[in-house]
Amino acid sequence: MSPGTFTLVATPIGNLADITARAVEAISNSAVVCCEDTRRSGLLLQHLGISGKKYVVVNDHTEHDACEEIVTMLHGGANVVLITDAGTPGISDPGERVVRAVIDAGLKVTCAPGPAALVMALVMSGLPTQRFVFEGFVPRSGGERAQRLDDIATESRTVVLYEAPHRIAKTLADLEVACGPMRKVVIARELTKLHEEMWRGTLHDASLHAQATEPRGEYVIMLAGALPPAPPTDEELSDSVRDEIEKGASKKDAAARVAAKFGVAKRRVYEIALQIKLNK
Repeated sequence: MSPGTFTLVATPIGNLADITARAVEAISNSAVVCCEDTRRSGLLLQHLGISGKKYVVVNDHTEHDACEEIVTMLHGGANVVLITDAGTPGISDPGERVVRAVIDAGLKVTCAPGPAALVMALVMSGLPTQRFVFEGFVPRSGGERAQRLDDIATESRTVVLYEAPHRIAKTLADLEVACGPMRKVVIARELTKLHEEMWRGTLHDASLHAQATEPRGEYVIMLAGALPPAPPTDEELSDSVRDEIEKGASKKDAAARVAAKFGVAKRRVYEIALQIKLNK
């Protein structure tokens, strides 16, 4: 008996009309549907007119233990699909561990592509899309959250985040502190639904807006990348060269170190170094 195929199936993030023909075919041809919530997935399959499937719950709590069962069913010849409550499995949703387990077992993984909130929000944002970084959900608290926010603050690419409605106000307030009040931000919510919304402005105004507005639906936050730092002035270079010399470096070595530190031409810094008069 040939082993079955494991298929990641993207499902609508709101509008059920976004389901693809390939997604419907993959689910129909499967014996097993892995999902986060059997109630929500059951309603989707009912809408599609699909029944008679075995369900395996794969969520944050069960994904690790479900891997062995899924691999066993695939070895037994069953086709298995993985869907999540909305969007593409494995993107801030369960799926990554299962994919790794199936690959490690030497079995086939394929995908029926479709909706992903981060892609839709990004292309509608008006922010640069050639280079971007996806951060998913930031940690909820503690040092790990602080470190992640610091990383985001200095990121030069467009940053895409997900956030839950009950945490949106806090996250925007924390981003304002980390990135500064004037950083451009776009906030998407209720994508593909009747009340789809794209809010654009600064982090300061976004924070005020979130505090004054009842949060509804899942959010996608898109931050403009950090601007490059201003080039150093001759005075700053001179001060740094003087510091190096006072530590014992020659003018030539001091100029080389300062040029590397600030990313400027050695010649420029060396000319500044030659003008420095040291106190005897």
